[in-house]
Amino acid sequence: MTFKQFSGIVELRTKIVSISTYCISLLYSLYAAGHVSPLLALLVFISALAVDMGTTGFNSYFDWYRNVDDPRFNRESAKVIIHEGVSPGAALLVSVLCYLFAMVVGLIIIAMTGPLVLLLGALSLLVGFFYSGGSRPISSTPLGELFAGGFLGLVFFIINYYILTSHISWQAVLAALPQTLAIAAILSVNNACDMTGDAEAGRKTLAIVLGQAGAETLVYIEGLLGILGYGILAFLGILPPLTGWLVIPAAVIILLEYAHMHQRGYSHDTKGPNMQSISKIFIIQSLIPMLGLLWGILFRP
Repeated sequence: MTFKQFSGIVELRTKIVSISTYCISLLYSLYAAGHVSPLLALLVFISALAVDMGTTGFNSYFDWYRNVDDPRFNRESAKVIIHEGVSPGAALLVSVLCYLFAMVVGLIIIAMTGPLVLLLGALSLLVGFFYSGGSRPISSTPLGELFAGGFLGLVFFIINYYILTSHISWQAVLAALPQTLAIAAILSVNNACDMTGDAEAGRKTLAIVLGQAGAETLVYIEGLLGILGYGILAFLGILPPLTGWLVIPAAVIILLEYAHMHQRGYSHDTKGPNMQSISKIFIIQSLIPMLGLLWGILFRP
């Protein structure tokens, strides 16, 4: 297996999602607590990245197993199992090894923190597996966006915040919500473009339930509520004031990008450019709290 094929199985290009949540939660922890353990911060990063890669690897395997990645519809070159003949067993092995590695690192974190991390970590692993595994995977139901955004956004944010600060606050929960919506929007774009193939594979995603117009509307609602949320959090004093000012120029760029997506429409043929657009939107949206929090940390009153 080449590195390119490994990258395709675990979809390294998508790790920007978990890494951005990690960065925002790390900066928020520093902003709220003043200091964190560098060792714990590093261990959380390594473990979270391994879980994310393993989860994506399981998704690659089970999408092949259930013929969701049907070559008649799928145009993504990164789907190496169907386009490059990579062994599905190799994809499964990579996923298991990633999870085992994450568990070992997780046990070190638990020894340094407490049993609550064990509960939250085990729950995250179970959801990561059953997102695409099992007889009725979460990704094939209308709950896909909720679990993807909820665990890669809210739950991961709170786990990291708890590990680094030793407590959980309602302010931290609110600070995690815009990121949760931004992640859900990525999956909504993916599902809106994949409706034909998903329906053929017998899936019942939220996009299929809502229909074409409803699926597109959901993308815009999630995206706009996410960026508006940062403005509200800055107004409430949960995030530094600069965060609110950054929302204004970011919103202009993001709205233009959504307009391009709307003009293209949502289908297998437009999935590539639309995923590039939502990735660009996600990066811009993630930079808003990162820059605001960094400013708040460096220039704390």
